[in-house]
Amino acid sequence: MLLLIESIVMCFVLLIVCVIGIANGPVGLVVLYEEDVQERVIELGYITREKLKKNFIITCIALFVPILFFPPRMVYGINGATGFWDGFWQMTIILWGAGLFDRFFIDWYWVGKTKAWFIPGTEDLLPYIPRKVVIRKWFGTMIGYPLIAALIAGIMTLI
Repeated sequence: MLLLIESIVMCFVLLIVCVIGIANGPVGLVVLYEEDVQERVIELGYITREKLKKNFIITCIALFVPILFFPPRMVYGINGATGFWDGFWQMTIILWGAGLFDRFFIDWYWVGKTKAWFIPGTEDLLPYIPRKVVIRKWFGTMIGYPLIAALIAGIMTLI
């Protein structure tokens, strides 16, 4: 039950990053779109290349710092995990929960089925998340997150 709550916390963190990122319109998180969409948005004058680079750095920090900070605190600090395997499987469950939320709610529903992430002038570039990217994201969720969990658990056992 605790792992479910901790997964929901990570989902909430991801949701907050996205909500803040698109608060003034989806161009705020155009760094998450494919390069052709980013180039079009620059051509349309919605954002400059410099602002895009700045947003990229901010977005990376906002997305990856919580992934590296919260799960080990939850697993080792709250849940009392000891050792590599105990921490690894618990962090994997938490990260998979957030990853599934990202794949289903954010990518499939919010980006794919609503107008919240739509940028005028990019109609011909829909869908924003093409099939090859969907596959890459699923691979990252199912394989990448356990690798991150293993890395963090390994570090935590050395501390």
